[in-house]
Amino acid sequence: MNLREVHFDDAGPRAREVARSVAEAGFSVVVVRDFVGRFTLLLDNGNRPVGAEILERWRTQLRERLGGYASDEPLLLGSDLFHPKSLLASSRRVVAQESPDSGSAKVYRLDNTVVGEEWSRVTASPSEPGTEAARTSRTTLYGFKGGVGRSTATYLLGRHLAGQGRCVLIVDLDLESPGAGPLLLDEDHIPAFGVVDHLVEAAVGNADDLDLVARASHLSVEGNGELWVAPARGGGFRGPQAVPYSYVDKLNRVYADVPRAGEDPLSFADRLEEAVAACERRVAKLSRRPDVVLLDSRAGIHDIAAVAISRLCDYALLFGSDNGQTWRGYEDLFQEWQESGQAQKIREKLRVVASMVPANRRGEYLESFRDHAMQAFSLLYDDVPARREGEAFTPDLEAFNPDLEDESAPHAPIPILFTADLVGLDSARTPGWCEQPFVHAAYEEFLHVAGRLVMNEDTP
Repeated sequence: MNLREVHFDDAGPRAREVARSVAEAGFSVVVVRDFVGRFTLLLDNGNRPVGAEILERWRTQLRERLGGYASDEPLLLGSDLFHPKSLLASSRRVVAQESPDSGSAKVYRLDNTVVGEEWSRVTASPSEPGTEAARTSRTTLYGFKGGVGRSTATYLLGRHLAGQGRCVLIVDLDLESPGAGPLLLDEDHIPAFGVVDHLVEAAVGNADDLDLVARASHLSVEGNGELWVAPARGGGFRGPQAVPYSYVDKLNRVYADVPRAGEDPLSFADRLEEAVAACERRVAKLSRRPDVVLLDSRAGIHDIAAVAISRLCDYALLFGSDNGQTWRGYEDLFQEWQESGQAQKIREKLRVVASMVPANRRGEYLESFRDHAMQAFSLLYDDVPARREGEAFTPDLEAFNPDLEDESAPHAPIPILFTADLVGLDSARTPGWCEQPFVHAAYEEFLHVAGRLVMNEDTP
């Protein structure tokens, strides 16, 4: 291939192919990609000498294989770096798919990106700072495409769980297009501050005890259940001292990392996690600790969705319709998790939701949906060796590769039936809309299955 024909998609596998040969020679290596896509290989050689001849051979291979995607110095020794651990042992590195299966030498990836880095960094959410107890259970509701009824489903799921006596907090993380907040709160009940306000105020050390949550105002819950809302956008201060609420100006500033004296900058992911935790603490202060938090995520491949799924939640409900755009989007996302070595960490906390299922052909639609979901999710499943002719089937108990018909598998769709009566519905001006028979029929199965999954209960 002519060097001018090496493009972005070609360069990654080529760089990691060279890195694997380095690892097979006994050196762990970190494959670093910079902001414009160029590669540098960092060899973790400790104090071991590396022959000049072999180093030059690897450098030549990188330049010849990568063309314009080789950095000016495509191979560096850890022993030559001023602070090698900052890169060779970075918390941001992940084991590459191409890493050798055996031996101590590994291939790692470390991508430097402008946005979207959290998609490749699946992490377990920590306990509340300063406590030994595990934090509140969180579930993210996400759709690759908008317009799939995610916010309405979030509201109804929260109402359903509150009706069972749970204390539920819904956090509206769709910052560019707030959904759950306006659905659950009328203007007079919106708290002074929203999630965006916490992100802005915390950057200047001014986020203590903000008024971030309010009880849902569009419904009453019988018994001990509670439904709280943390809107994306606050209501600002009211009365004679009120000033204009500058939502767009605030939104333009929330994604930046915040510098800290003598420390690494506080990342957007860290800041968003603290905002969610602050909303939880506010509910606990006003009433009791939430039993469950529902995160209404922004759609698309966006930093908010990356943090909400990869870092903030214990469970993620992935909404979609059975069309090419949906499956291509999810396949791109799953491919990233697979290639960055995150598949095993993420796959068992995912479950797909089939939204807008046509009632008059439910069976046919869900069968097609399941087939396409299986095709997409198989990117996250383990490969199982094919059986030879006449060989008896022996299940591999270590492999994660659920059957197509497995109702507990990530690819098994939870249906929400389509009803035209919900299109354009103004919940604030339609009292009791969620009690209507068509709403019950559309969401009954979703609420039963998703409600039990969220609360970590068995789903028969």
